[in-house]
Amino acid sequence: MSDGTPADLFFDAAIGLLQRVRDEEAEAITAAGTLLADTVAAGGRLFAFGAGHSSLAAQDVVYRAGGLALMNLLAVPGVVGVDVTPATLGSALERVDGLAGAVLDTSPLGAGDALVIISLSGRNALPVEMALHARALGLRVIGVTSVAYAAETTSRHTTGTFLKDHCDIVLDSKIAVGDAELTLDTIPAPFAPASTVVTTALLQAVMATTAATLADRGIEPPLLRSGNVDGGHEWNGRVMTEYGDRIFYRH
Repeated sequence: MSDGTPADLFFDAAIGLLQRVRDEEAEAITAAGTLLADTVAAGGRLFAFGAGHSSLAAQDVVYRAGGLALMNLLAVPGVVGVDVTPATLGSALERVDGLAGAVLDTSPLGAGDALVIISLSGRNALPVEMALHARALGLRVIGVTSVAYAAETTSRHTTGTFLKDHCDIVLDSKIAVGDAELTLDTIPAPFAPASTVVTTALLQAVMATTAATLADRGIEPPLLRSGNVDGGHEWNGRVMTEYGDRIFYRH
């Protein structure tokens, strides 16, 4: 590791990745934002899914100020985060065949909806099966993954394929295999993961594109405002009433 504090070096690494994603994924980001705008305009529903730490980026675009009110979390019990005990159970469930199909078949998703699937490695059975099954149901699928894993690791799905192989649009986070940006001679393992920073930024760029695309078409994007600013709750109540049939994170 070169000169500079570990904090400086991590920021440099993260900024470098963000610049690469901005420059190299611009076309895919535009396509993904357009796909979601098309779905909203056609009356479809929007969902996001991620397992483990990939779920952080999915949750980041659901029910938040400045975000699209129509983005819903597709939750798979036991894999949404590290709140499950033991935490290793979530990793084990990602490798279970049949789980994604069971979740999709009992979810509100259907033909004409859009599903964003986030998986850094894209190699486990759960995200691969989810993409396969979702497309069979007539959904459009956006995959957010590190394409490098497909070249440097083996798939854990029975087809031998990766998430990237079953998507309408792929957003490549450019994260190196292992998800650790820094090394030190005094530390035996690489450290400082940047996948959450980059993946979250990628998805927020897509959300921004979706909102602007809808506005360009003369459609007011269904955005939420902060409940901590005056009038925010009233604004959000109007949006949720208007789009209540496409919002699944409230009763």
